[in-house]
Amino acid sequence: MEASERKTTEENAKATHLCVLVHGLWGNPEHLAYLASALRDKHPKDRLHILVAKSNSGNFTYDGIETGAERVTHEIEETIAKLEKDGSNVKKLSMVGYSLGGLVARYSIGLLYSNGWFDRLEPINFTTFASPHLGVRTPILGYQSHLWNLFGSRTLSMSGRQLFGDDTFRDTGRPILCLLADPSSIFMQALSRFKHRTLYANIINDRSAPYYTTFISKIDPYINLDNININYVDDYAPNIIDPANPVSLKPHLPPTTVLGQIAGTSQSLLNNVPFYAAMTVFVPIGATAYLINAGIQSVRSHNRIRLHESGQAGVGLGNYRIPLLIENARSAVGGTFGSIDGNPEYHTAGTDASSDSSSECRDEKRIPNRKSSSTDLKRTHSSKQPKFPSLNLSSDQLEMIENLDQAGFKKYAVHIQKVRHTHAAIVVRMKQSRFDEGKVVIKHWLNEEFEI
Repeated sequence: MEASERKTTEENAKATHLCVLVHGLWGNPEHLAYLASALRDKHPKDRLHILVAKSNSGNFTYDGIETGAERVTHEIEETIAKLEKDGSNVKKLSMVGYSLGGLVARYSIGLLYSNGWFDRLEPINFTTFASPHLGVRTPILGYQSHLWNLFGSRTLSMSGRQLFGDDTFRDTGRPILCLLADPSSIFMQALSRFKHRTLYANIINDRSAPYYTTFISKIDPYINLDNININYVDDYAPNIIDPANPVSLKPHLPPTTVLGQIAGTSQSLLNNVPFYAAMTVFVPIGATAYLINAGIQSVRSHNRIRLHESGQAGVGLGNYRIPLLIENARSAVGGTFGSIDGNPEYHTAGTDASSDSSSECRDEKRIPNRKSSSTDLKRTHSSKQPKFPSLNLSSDQLEMIENLDQAGFKKYAVHIQKVRHTHAAIVVRMKQSRFDEGKVVIKHWLNEEFEI
């Protein structure tokens, strides 16, 4: 062995903390390259092992949350075995999920917990960036949203059905997202064991995973930014919003005259003429290509899932097909969307629907001895903060919010302003200067939330 290789091995052997990064839908390890490099710059090899999971790269993310999680769990176990063979003594574990990867990570930690890994590993940090914890079925009004809800689950194979809550997971009779948030499940028990639970959510322009689902919230204070003043965290302005005092309402302005409204609308239309002209050409072509590819990938995904389920995909399932509920939880029928009633952009609920008892997710049990530290709850119930109408989410989604808030996530709303594609920018998915605001998000996480 050369001296340089021996030095690297010795440095790796000193580290006792393993941090696992899990990418999102259609993703690959390169999407988390900046996140991994920022982690490494902050914590050298003799302090931290970094695993960027690769077993779900590309279209493998079509195959469902549980299939992806079983692959990632297998990858983690293999990595720990290799590190220990090389002389490391792994004692701590952190999990970081981006987009769909956050849901995969939540399932994976349940498997690790159930298989006894948390008896020898101390769970330290669990973090998600722009992860759709409540799924992606949208309460926004408009024909585009209706089509999204109608066809979205039919074009992304098993992952699509699960993200839209249209699945029935194994013999539970419930969607997998409900099970992931069930207080009696191995997944919530595992989540409660982490010392830090943190999430980051875009407030605008995240078309893949909007604010309400990534922030785990039944309100959206950021629907109209013209009506509010946003307060930021010192040293991280204007990107990280202050969780203790996020917004205040602007004073009421005199109503715009009719002529002013017409002039404003006309100018907006003129500014968007090139965009709309391009859309009339490219949308039909893109939609056709997308649907053709979606059909092909769904067939391939079905075949991969079949091989995985039969144990022919290189992942032994014996340790992963285990009871998912620590105690029997009550399952009920429900989870339909309510009627439309509210502002012109969102479905809203006239009353607080979180007490609805018809949810399939409903369970009277709660995680024992765990008080919520959710900044979302503190803000919503604070008399100093303005009130916003509840979105008309499904009873399943409302129940997930209640249960996940019991786990106590520390929540950070993120205001990325220079790009329209904030879902990619929040983790600096590509090496482009227009995504530099995402570097502020990662800097905040590393400096303020990540514990080595």
